[in-house]
Amino acid sequence: MVADTQGLPFRVVVLSGPSGSGKTTIVERLIRESPIKLVKCISATTRPKRIGEIDGDSYYFLPTETFAARKAAGEFLETAEVFGAGYWYGTLKSELHRAQVAGGWAFLEIDVQGALRVMDEYPDAVTIFLEPPSIAVCEQRLRQRGTDSEETIQRRLRKVEDELQLAHRYRHRVVNDDLHDAVQEIHEILRQQSE
Repeated sequence: MVADTQGLPFRVVVLSGPSGSGKTTIVERLIRESPIKLVKCISATTRPKRIGEIDGDSYYFLPTETFAARKAAGEFLETAEVFGAGYWYGTLKSELHRAQVAGGWAFLEIDVQGALRVMDEYPDAVTIFLEPPSIAVCEQRLRQRGTDSEETIQRRLRKVEDELQLAHRYRHRVVNDDLHDAVQEIHEILRQQSE
């Protein structure tokens, strides 16, 4: 448990998992139902907005030059170019401060590269790796989205293998073979961390 500058108890919670592991659905449930107040840290990205996404809610959509300038100024906790597509993602340090001011735990849904950097900065972070029941399930979920080209799907599936190799770096691993059970398991992890 870390205390912020105002002496408030504060934790960093990191949830990672490969594409198609069900992170987005789990995150939505956790924000609504968690026994601990979680404040989702909104990631910044240089990729274009998809249909239905809202700047400042889904992501902070930044021009590449702005992202690079803020990175150079040390404003990011972590950054990574994800999936080799030329787009950058990152967590602004100001998002952790926003969670502190809101009286909650900073909840980061980020990729494995970013999570490893956060673990270096916050060694006591609550880190959870969300595992798919199988790679075939990941592929099925990716195809059902209907947002990616075949090339992108294949690139994401190759990355699934790499990310699964790093799951042991997380304090907790949760298999998402049943949504309700996975959410309850994460609730229990958070309860234990709050004691």
